[in-house]
Amino acid sequence: MRAAFPPNLDALAIETDTGLLYSWRDLERATAMLANLLGSLDLPAGARIAVQVEKSVEALLLYLATLRAGFVFLPLNTAYQSAEMAYFIGNAEPAVVVCTDRNFGWISQLAFKAGTQHVFTLNENRTGSLLARAAAQPDQHEVAFKHADELAAIIYTSGTTGRSKGAMLTHGNLLSNAQVLKSYWGWRSLDEGGDVLLHALPIFHVHGLFVAIHGALLSGSQMIWLNQFDPKTVIKKLPEATVFMGVPTLYVRLLAEPGLTREVARHMRLFISGSAPLLIETFKAWQERTGHTILERYGMSETAMITSNPYRESEGARRGGTVGLPLPGVSLRVQDDAGENVAAGEIGNIEVMGPNVFKGYWHMPEKTAEEFTLDGFFKTGDVGKIDAQGYVTIVGRSKDLVISGGYNVYPAEVEGYINELPGVAESAVVGVPHADFGEVGVAVVVAKPGVALESARILVSLKATLANFKVPKQCFVVDALPRNSMGKVQKNVLREQYSA
Repeated sequence: MRAAFPPNLDALAIETDTGLLYSWRDLERATAMLANLLGSLDLPAGARIAVQVEKSVEALLLYLATLRAGFVFLPLNTAYQSAEMAYFIGNAEPAVVVCTDRNFGWISQLAFKAGTQHVFTLNENRTGSLLARAAAQPDQHEVAFKHADELAAIIYTSGTTGRSKGAMLTHGNLLSNAQVLKSYWGWRSLDEGGDVLLHALPIFHVHGLFVAIHGALLSGSQMIWLNQFDPKTVIKKLPEATVFMGVPTLYVRLLAEPGLTREVARHMRLFISGSAPLLIETFKAWQERTGHTILERYGMSETAMITSNPYRESEGARRGGTVGLPLPGVSLRVQDDAGENVAAGEIGNIEVMGPNVFKGYWHMPEKTAEEFTLDGFFKTGDVGKIDAQGYVTIVGRSKDLVISGGYNVYPAEVEGYINELPGVAESAVVGVPHADFGEVGVAVVVAKPGVALESARILVSLKATLANFKVPKQCFVVDALPRNSMGKVQKNVLREQYSA
């Protein structure tokens, strides 16, 4: 991507919401120094660099430096707590862990216990031992050569069994998807007028880290960098931008601001939504308020982007309620449970194949084999349909998956922690509709005989253990869970019962 930098390296590359300015030369020099620091540690080939820090430009530079040095980047959600971090560090066995100063005490204990040799700190205000050590390194660095099938990143995505899986993404996966999206979404280089990306997403998952950033870097586009999403700040910056990406929750919150008008959005070229279903009400309200039609797309941690509504009118309309057409180079099919293709408009299991599809799950060869068909298609676990024009509509997901505010929550994982609490006999977590987050989790808990459980105490215990987005918004203590004749909990009954 360095080859896509503009000829004038002193031109502005990133402007932050705090007034910091980074040139393309700054990006080149800083990533070189960080890459040289990593190179000085005598790390083994394929070493993982695990990172749990707040969003900052320096965190972005660390990602780029990791790839530049030829190592594997492992971003971790900043909301993860001790139980989750212990699993990720133990499973991935990173050679380097980078965390914030405030978390250094407990994270370093976990890391050193797991055999990690190096733990650095990095804070959102550009302080920490990582930058202090990198400051002494040369600002020239020869980029490591990597083959397309070599590992670039591991993205952890929980499974319905509750055990987190590390999706292994290669350099070829990332580059092919970035190149396709650069063309498909019409990213404009400087000599074509130049795009400006308003970046308000977290950078610990595919959407904010790969889809948004790769598009800007590959086209040499400027970024307006917001460390956190704030609707008023986004609206203030819209007149300076041309591209914005968000999850549906962000669009809902922007629509709640009276300052969102056609005038502030008149210079915008493209609004993109993903990571969760976009309600048709939000789609239409955005059109009416801004005069722009949101482009909805579909992707996964294991595949990056799979489908997209068209950018150009000549290629088709952007249809609300759909995720568009398979991207160039991506094969997508919908099959029934017997493995046969279904007719247009019929619902089935979505399977995909292409250069964007991941290499497999880290240290889980059996699970990897289960998730691929004999002819090489990846089973997404999503349920949907394709109409006669080729547009894909997602009608359901893996039966237990909850997407809350754009984040995946797997009930089995949450249930595992609830069931370990004193006095709990069993539990079930289901997703119910929510106007702001799309879905939220509800926990239904059965107490052991003679035990009186308090819903509030259960939620407090979970908040001390799990990321906040995984914690159910409500908890109900009941006498028994509904079951079918085979003894399986009927979560569909619970969804209906607690949907209000």
